[in-house]
Amino acid sequence: MKLHLVDGTYELFRAHFAMPPLSSPDGRPVGAVRGLVQTLLLLLRQPDVTHVACAFDHVIESFRNDLFDGYKDGSGMPEELAAQFELAEEAVQALGIVVWPMVEFEADDALATAAVRWKADPAVEQVVICSPDKDLCQLVTGEKVVCLDRRREIVLDELAVIDKFGVPPSSIPDYLALVGDSADGIPGVPRWGTSSTATVLASYGSIEAIPVDPEQWNLKVRGAKALAQNLENMRSEAILYKKLATLRTDVPILEKIADVRWCGIPTPEFQEFCLSQGFTRLAESDLPVSLG
Repeated sequence: MKLHLVDGTYELFRAHFAMPPLSSPDGRPVGAVRGLVQTLLLLLRQPDVTHVACAFDHVIESFRNDLFDGYKDGSGMPEELAAQFELAEEAVQALGIVVWPMVEFEADDALATAAVRWKADPAVEQVVICSPDKDLCQLVTGEKVVCLDRRREIVLDELAVIDKFGVPPSSIPDYLALVGDSADGIPGVPRWGTSSTATVLASYGSIEAIPVDPEQWNLKVRGAKALAQNLENMRSEAILYKKLATLRTDVPILEKIADVRWCGIPTPEFQEFCLSQGFTRLAESDLPVSLG
């Protein structure tokens, strides 16, 4: 069987910017939640979706904000979107999907923990991480653990990660530390662009293994002297950025693999939820059933 791990935070953001504004009968914004439910219904209609869980950033800040002041903190998030996170978790639960709401950790950490924990389970044919986020690519393992961009229908296995970034999954945290990741507030190291970073990391694998003296580099890269100097000037920051980009795999998830088996939508509960939010058409639509 396949295990589908859904990045609920990403899906909610995507739904917010894709769907028109919508209010519930009591006047609360619910457009993003409606879009989230619609896209998850599409996922649940696929015959290979038998075991599924969804993680959310219940609060945007995490332990990483204590490590670095510039890390993402939710500032600038539209108020109408921020107000829908708890309702989104309720919606996913109403679909019969296990939900992991993260407070100290991030949603990506929950997905990482589940992927690492269950990829070795002999019953798991493949772990499919439903998200296009770059940092989740560090979890990709051969064809056993893959990332799926559902919007563009692109699957990244290990060879595809190497082709896209120029480095293997194990070097993704180093790559993001050097290049930077604006989505997470990681500034990166000056002059370390995607090309130079991929070239150097393809040879050395990690920031720690890059020689201080560029004369000792076993490769030719344009601007090596400036790259080496900037890295030396910011080596401690680069190591911190790598720590920020490295996903945790020790989130206290209590479920066993059998607990995330999707047994179908609990119809009365789901319809009650939809009607309470004004999703009349969804409540009356034909619902997918479990094939697992």
